[in-house]
Amino acid sequence: MRYTPYAYQDAATRWILEHPRCGLFLDMGLGKTVITLTAVRALMDDCEVERTLVVAPKKVAEATWTAEADKWDHLRGLRTVLVAGTEKQRLRALDTPADVYVIGRDSFVWLSGLYGGMLPFDMLVIDELTGFKSPKSQRFKAMRLSTPSVGRVVGLTGSPAPNGLQDLWAQIYCLDMGERLGRSVTRYREKYFDQHRWNNIVVRCVIRPGCERIIRDRIADICLSMRAEDYLQLPAMMVHTVPVRLPAAVRERYARFERERVLEFLREHEGEPAHVLAGSAAGLMNKLSQFANGAVYDEAHEAHEVHGEKLDRLAEIVEGAAGGGVLVFYQYRHDADRIMRRLKDVRTEVYEGPRQLEDWNGGRIGVLLAHPASTAYGLNMQQGGHYIVWFGTGWNLELYQQANARLHRQGQRCPVTVYNLLCEGTVDERAWAALESKKGVQQALLDSLACLAGLYTKSKPKTT
Repeated sequence: MRYTPYAYQDAATRWILEHPRCGLFLDMGLGKTVITLTAVRALMDDCEVERTLVVAPKKVAEATWTAEADKWDHLRGLRTVLVAGTEKQRLRALDTPADVYVIGRDSFVWLSGLYGGMLPFDMLVIDELTGFKSPKSQRFKAMRLSTPSVGRVVGLTGSPAPNGLQDLWAQIYCLDMGERLGRSVTRYREKYFDQHRWNNIVVRCVIRPGCERIIRDRIADICLSMRAEDYLQLPAMMVHTVPVRLPAAVRERYARFERERVLEFLREHEGEPAHVLAGSAAGLMNKLSQFANGAVYDEAHEAHEVHGEKLDRLAEIVEGAAGGGVLVFYQYRHDADRIMRRLKDVRTEVYEGPRQLEDWNGGRIGVLLAHPASTAYGLNMQQGGHYIVWFGTGWNLELYQQANARLHRQGQRCPVTVYNLLCEGTVDERAWAALESKKGVQQALLDSLACLAGLYTKSKPKTT
């Protein structure tokens, strides 16, 4: 296929060529992959780069980079190798002559260790830079050790700080080794944020007035930011909340279930500091979400169905799509199993890899079930349909936005319709409110826990 870049794509390619260490904060659907590969090709032609390493989310590494290199005429001859599989297979891939080596970010720690932090590459591309936002993660520590050995580093993401600018420090460090935001995350937080503590542990950071502008100015010389709405004429995306009303008997069971689980949780976790409490609260909210979705796992991980109301509503939406592809995001494995049984008259598959992606984009799958954690980043799915159903939304705004962008992106020809199935009077409504308010996951869980505790006890646990 002939590549005719938009003006903004030419500008982004030039940005990479002119900035050896840079970030491209390009909104979802703007074509980050082809922009970057075009820059790699130009640098190779100028003999500035010989070997490039791309570190990407696993599914993106498997499906996107090689497909994009094969897709465009101007990239023909660019040899790409996927570094995946067993250790023996990965070592064999690294020994294969190629121009671009693509590895899943979960294997990057292994790769860094293999070379002792001295990567044998001229250029490093970090696809979905937000995957390295945690300074405590092993993958960030490996990246911190490795980036000084590479002459060119490019960080790609659509949303570098969806949950707040406190997430930005580690990502920028991957690019400039602390030159702009400092070499210590502690000092970064002390300088730009008001910190809320519990038992001397920071549980929340709030940006100080005027500091957002200062931070953005500090990184502006190496980070190019573009929003899709400014450059693309995308079809509209319409988001609907779909109330799902439980029968009276099921509502009573849920209310009982919620009360028992909340009180049990409060007894077991009394006195825990807030940062520990938030992690524990995720387990409680998962149990409540399972009930809202229609089935609950027992201690043996056996699923027990409690209602089918969401299945009924989903079946109506699929019928209304009249053969158009419907992408369904599920939370739990029992969701997918139950949906498969219910939609037996429609070709319904669970996304597992390139085969399902090809069949979906070829219009051969009526309903594709996907977990947002495995498909949220990088995959081009816009050719397969324009309907999205969230069987359960979860609490992570970044995953929600990125997953919706699998269909609402460049190349989509129809308006995209997103349906969020929310069981009335359940934790579904709290999760959706958290997404709308753009709260971070931890704070949303703590706020919801405090609210539930207030319903069933006389006092609420402290969260800040």
